[in-house]
Amino acid sequence: MPIITCLAKRSGKVAKEITDKGYCSTKGMYYYGMKLHALGFRRINKLPHPEQIVFTHASVNDLALYKDLWSEIENRTFFGDKIYNNDSFFQNMKATFNSEMLTPVKAVKGMTNALKKLDRATNDLYSRAVSKIRQPIESLFNWLIEKANIQKASKVRSTKGLTLHAYGRLAAAFIILIF
Repeated sequence: MPIITCLAKRSGKVAKEITDKGYCSTKGMYYYGMKLHALGFRRINKLPHPEQIVFTHASVNDLALYKDLWSEIENRTFFGDKIYNNDSFFQNMKATFNSEMLTPVKAVKGMTNALKKLDRATNDLYSRAVSKIRQPIESLFNWLIEKANIQKASKVRSTKGLTLHAYGRLAAAFIILIF
């Protein structure tokens, strides 16, 4: 989830040590700021329980962060979005750590229409199932935006201010959840 200090129409001048330019594919926009990444445990009919929350520069690739921090966790099934499609890496992870990453099916460039139509039904069902399991983490991010307004950091003017904004709003949101 992006934490936006300013849109990319301007030059980002705040907290350059921890921010840079990134792209949010969900919102279809370039921005300056940082990203909040979360690894959570699935809880049926509830928001996921965050196991780890990490802040990075906006330009950090989600797959690269996953490889660095979470790829060696053993005996897990992870559910990710299409950015996590990397068959060779995840086959190795399955063999080494008995963990797997399930993602929606990503279209293959250059595939003929006949093959696309042949696989469409199974791919759509599988992608829908994975997306349904992934939905609660998106709901967690939406909840953080609604309850703590964590995404909007345009009034922040320093690195300390941005750090306080991010961690303070995150703490406030979870205190609200407890009470």
